[in-house]
Amino acid sequence: MTDSTFQTIAIVVYFAAMIAIGVYAYRQTSNMDDYMLGGRRLRPGTAALSAGASDMSGWLLMGLPGAIYASGLVEAWIAIGLTIGAWLNWKFVAPRLRSYTEISNNSITVPSFLENRFRDKSRLLRIIAGAIVLIFFTFYVSSGMVAGGTFFEASFNLPYIWGMLLVALVTLSYTLFGGFLGATLTDVAQGILMLLSLILVPIIAFIMLGPSGVSEGIATADAEAGINHMSLFGGASFIGVVSAAAWGLGYFGQPHIIVRFMAMRSAKDAKVGRRIGISWMILTALGAVATAFIGLAYFTREGTPLDNPETVFLQLSQVVFHPLVAGFVLAAVLAAIMSTISSQLVVSSSALVEDLFLMTGRELTPKQQVIYGRIGVLIVAVVAGLLALDTDNSILDLVGFAWAGFGSAFGPVIILALFWKKMTGSGALAGMITGAVVSFVWGQFGWLGLYEIVPGFLACLIVAMVVSSISPQKNTAIHEEFDTMTSEMEQIKN
Repeated sequence: MTDSTFQTIAIVVYFAAMIAIGVYAYRQTSNMDDYMLGGRRLRPGTAALSAGASDMSGWLLMGLPGAIYASGLVEAWIAIGLTIGAWLNWKFVAPRLRSYTEISNNSITVPSFLENRFRDKSRLLRIIAGAIVLIFFTFYVSSGMVAGGTFFEASFNLPYIWGMLLVALVTLSYTLFGGFLGATLTDVAQGILMLLSLILVPIIAFIMLGPSGVSEGIATADAEAGINHMSLFGGASFIGVVSAAAWGLGYFGQPHIIVRFMAMRSAKDAKVGRRIGISWMILTALGAVATAFIGLAYFTREGTPLDNPETVFLQLSQVVFHPLVAGFVLAAVLAAIMSTISSQLVVSSSALVEDLFLMTGRELTPKQQVIYGRIGVLIVAVVAGLLALDTDNSILDLVGFAWAGFGSAFGPVIILALFWKKMTGSGALAGMITGAVVSFVWGQFGWLGLYEIVPGFLACLIVAMVVSSISPQKNTAIHEEFDTMTSEMEQIKN
């Protein structure tokens, strides 16, 4: 059999496994709480691997190794910032959010939590938050579909449109029926596949080259490129390092990530989840960095430098593995893309159904709510698919823009809502709008070369605190719920 035949077999096996998991999840889903939050019964390991896989996307396997291959270790600041941000998110946000969302009227989405936390009778908080989630994630899902189409076009010479539709349909199938649980369980399988691939590829390649071969290859690449690939600061400006590391601020406001915290069995699980999740992040990030350097050494020594540095992971896997195994490595890239799409589809559906449609006051049975949830997934997928037909969209810029938008609009609001008793609904609303607007405007003009999440996050934080201070909270029930949550946190510590 040809190499492409082996690789096709591996991709088909991977697709079949994802659909099978979706069928299993479908049988475990009976109401809206199950469909949108998995019934709040995720084990810490499941929540951790799911959060990691849905977060990293194809950037971890292609973007990060490619950037380091081309420019050196200076490109690792994003990974450093993300790892620190993820640790802080698990340490401080996860346990409180899990506890508070259940105490506050069993909130199952971020917008519903904000409404319930502040007793917002105007419903503006929920409407605006739901709209922000829906708009940003529709484009985010579209970017994943474009990545899927591009992947099949580059790897199998399949026409872009067919590759995009194939990824969209398979992801949609297990997400449409399995909902949050389907997306989460497939995320776990995909996260394990990504981890194994990022560990095995560089280790086997290193054994092939040997320590001296790697060092000599990197030294030759440094001389040819005129840069020090091993320097964390080589050619970097202060603003550039701050902008890269500031990606970590985005974690506190990413709905598809923090919803995993809400779905854990209890707040106590956050500690184990943090250890597993951060271990996964560190190992995969180190694997991506090692892949970049060993790939740089190998292809430099061979005299065949890559035209597209982002293919270093894929190209190196073809060198070290049998075509069938290399096919599963290709599946790891698909896993990174599809895990993100599925998570974003579920959150987008929840914003459309739970936070916007059900606010019309229409009463639905649990079965009807699940049906409407699936319709929501389908609507978002169709709109995202139509947007993905335009391949001229700047996908990486769009992802960075959406990450900054969510981090700026929701991050400070979530942190203050969990840690500041005097936080008010008007402060949350003003901060959320300010953060989104500042992030958007700054991103359009690119002032100072600073990533827009920095000014957006700070603007949201300052406005939310100032407005809350001049409009004090007088509802004693809100204070009582906050005290209940903090008491539960104290019990966990003890």
